[in-house]
Amino acid sequence: MSEVRIVYRKWGGALHWHHFARLLGEDEHGVWAGFPARTIAQRGHEPETVFEVPSVMLFPRDAWWTASFNAPPHKAEIYCDITTVPVRRDGRITMADLDLDVLRMRDGRVLLDDEDEFADHQVRYAYPREVISQAERSAAWLMESVAARTGPFDGAHDRWLSLVT
Repeated sequence: MSEVRIVYRKWGGALHWHHFARLLGEDEHGVWAGFPARTIAQRGHEPETVFEVPSVMLFPRDAWWTASFNAPPHKAEIYCDITTVPVRRDGRITMADLDLDVLRMRDGRVLLDDEDEFADHQVRYAYPREVISQAERSAAWLMESVAARTGPFDGAHDRWLSLVT
């Protein structure tokens, strides 16, 4: 398995979350990457942090989101970031984080997070109208799909997660 650099940026190019992961493979849902417990990550230029539990990430083709599937005891079973379409090139997967997040907690609750940050950044960073519309459509689709446990949210991640736990 090869290593891939995961690089989230904010709109305008500022560095956001970034870390290395193992490229696990591809299926009908997209590209899967994983990292074991104790993976070191960094948000922007802040001090490094340690991801305590193993996780896998899904980078769909031609969709405005990414998803992390976390092993227990992480409180969020699924954490989706609304992003620009992920681009895989030169050993990296990159995208711009558009603030909104959809989470499925271990108790089954599905939450839409950071709506205030999304509203603020629309003005501060002058998100184009189409970017705002795409982000809102993606968030609505994810809220429905994650709650209904359809598509990649139906347990498709289990076989990939077994490769890193």
